[in-house]
Amino acid sequence: MKSSFWTSAVLYLSLGFGANAADTEMLNDLRDGDMAKLEFHKAPVNASDAVFTSPDGSEHRLSDWQGKYVLVNFWATWCAPCRAEMPMLDALQQEFGGDDFEVVTVATGPNPLPAIERFFEEKSITALPVLLDPKQALARGMGVGGLPITVILSPDGQEIARLQGEADWNSDSARAILAALIAG
Repeated sequence: MKSSFWTSAVLYLSLGFGANAADTEMLNDLRDGDMAKLEFHKAPVNASDAVFTSPDGSEHRLSDWQGKYVLVNFWATWCAPCRAEMPMLDALQQEFGGDDFEVVTVATGPNPLPAIERFFEEKSITALPVLLDPKQALARGMGVGGLPITVILSPDGQEIARLQGEADWNSDSARAILAALIAG
């Protein structure tokens, strides 16, 4: 059922709007359930280019993923709703991740690396990166005031949508929205 729903949605968007499957009105029409909280911006918003790191100290910026749609999830090990989302985000990365789309999860604030690694192992999280924002520079730059927060960046590196709070990223609606963006 899930596969046919979002496949139908992409076909509908493609037929109705040609190459512009990412039309905001049509994307809004795909929002259902938890995805009703996903708000598409009327105009893209510049994303922060603050530095965050990998566990080995390698520096990253959101601009490193420019050229593809990026679902950025701000989370913490102590945040129960954040923890509930992670397996769903891992499944999205496994299904959609590639040249056109990436899920980037950023542990913001004090999150001990052993706790992150233990959690990823317990939940069999294998496709998501371990990225750290211990001083919350990126989170502050992105206006993150609570957790979880998920933003969607365009291939140009601009924020085009935001969802505050926990969401079912395994839903037909979430998959349809992402498939439509990627197809656009």
